[in-house]
Amino acid sequence: MTQEQTPGETPAPETPAAEAAPAAEAVPAATNPVEEAVAPGYAFEGPALELGGLMVGPDQLSGSTIRIPLGMLNRHGLVAGATGTGKTKTLQLLAEQLSANGVPVFAADIKGDLSGIATAGEANDKLLARTKSVGQDWKATAFPVEYYALGGQGTGIPVRVTVTSFGPILLSRVLGLNDTQESSLGLVFHYADKQGLPLLDLQDLRAVVQHLTSEEGKADLKELGGLSAATAGVILRELIAFADQGAEAFFGEPEFDSADLLQQAPDGRGLVSLVELPNLQDRPAIFSTFLTWLLADLFHDLPEVGDVDKPKLVFFFDEAHLLFKDASKPFLESIAQTVRLIRSKGVGVFFVTQSPTDVPDDVLAQLGSRVQHQLRAHTPNDAKALKATVNTYPKSAYADLGEVITTLGIGEAIVTVMGEKGAPTPVAWTRLRAPESLMAPSSAESMEATVKASPRYARYAEVVDRESAREILAKKLEDGAAAAEKAKAEEEAADKPAAKKAEARRKDDGGGAGEIVKDVVKSSAFKQFMRTAAAEIARGMFGTARRRR
Repeated sequence: MTQEQTPGETPAPETPAAEAAPAAEAVPAATNPVEEAVAPGYAFEGPALELGGLMVGPDQLSGSTIRIPLGMLNRHGLVAGATGTGKTKTLQLLAEQLSANGVPVFAADIKGDLSGIATAGEANDKLLARTKSVGQDWKATAFPVEYYALGGQGTGIPVRVTVTSFGPILLSRVLGLNDTQESSLGLVFHYADKQGLPLLDLQDLRAVVQHLTSEEGKADLKELGGLSAATAGVILRELIAFADQGAEAFFGEPEFDSADLLQQAPDGRGLVSLVELPNLQDRPAIFSTFLTWLLADLFHDLPEVGDVDKPKLVFFFDEAHLLFKDASKPFLESIAQTVRLIRSKGVGVFFVTQSPTDVPDDVLAQLGSRVQHQLRAHTPNDAKALKATVNTYPKSAYADLGEVITTLGIGEAIVTVMGEKGAPTPVAWTRLRAPESLMAPSSAESMEATVKASPRYARYAEVVDRESAREILAKKLEDGAAAAEKAKAEEEAADKPAAKKAEARRKDDGGGAGEIVKDVVKSSAFKQFMRTAAAEIARGMFGTARRRR
């Protein structure tokens, strides 16, 4: 073999390599059965939120992207997973992309981490390696944010609501009343409405209940029929305990207008409204019931819009298990109905909780999109919850979906969404994208400056205390006391002439019988009689007797 022949022979081994190259590239992209089954279900034509990259096995990423159609986000959703698996970051990721698409967002900032949405993120090697693996062109970005605080307790624009707007059903939920007591509280609200007694804060409601249980209100209490004095006393005690938890600050005026949540920044991005919830562990019912009131208020005020290209607002219910725990049947029915009907108002609702079993079946059945982070199965109850979760998913291309859910890494999730045609997409093991804003709380100084700069701060900062049920009942009581005092005075004035006439008659009769009695008492005979009687009584008391002759 010559030197010239040697290079001439080199193409021979290259030929099969050149032919095999396309086949080698096609194996991971097209021949993986999981990707073949899943990827076509996420090839949407319209705008969509990018969730992350499709995984076909542990640490095996495909080239396909998992997405949620923007127009289907008013079909509601669920973000679930054990503590520390990345639920909050998923919420942050969704909120960022919704804002970027001009959709306003409302969320409860339970741990304070979401406040970082207002601050641009910080890059590092680990973050950039992750974003590159899922094909994300990551750029540090800050988003427009408004901070709120319940009753002004915390950093944010104060949010208050009147007791009348809150209503008896939600208030019964907060107070922990049973069905009978809830019905009785409804009668109190009915009485206040009929009597023209505005219920603005808890003091107003307490004043009405105290009036009904007082002597002045007994007749009104009897007319109500279904309200007993004992039940009214229970309600009054619960209201006092509720106020002692700091709830007084939450009720009052100016009342928050839920339409303020439907705002866009000057650059067209949706405003992200975050409500701070300090001391949540001490009063979880206040938090969950406030969110329910806010959702109900939106439903009441917003017009019907039907199917829209993008939602008018997406509402995140974080720590949703607090909302449904120990809830009464009427309360659950109210939630289910609101979630079912508010879709037509253009509002999407996402429940964020640890396990799908935290959400009642009537509500869970209405959630079109699901992002399931890792679930743990360390106890029999955990295993039961895991099995129930797996059974709620469509048919999966993964051999053992339960095992996948228990082995998901941080920032990974099982995803299925409602496609553009209204059908659920295939189950997709997804490595989620990273938020572009700060994945930590914003500084206190930055938050305070944002609050003070808001045009809504001046509107809600100062408490308004106008005349309401408490003042009206107090004035009524004062007027009643004054009228009684006046009547007594008039009666006494009317009695004076009669007394003068009687006195005159006694004088005309020479003092009358009273004067005769006085003369008898002063006589010596009467005095001797009294001494003899006293001696006889003394002998009888001490056991002595008169000596017989």
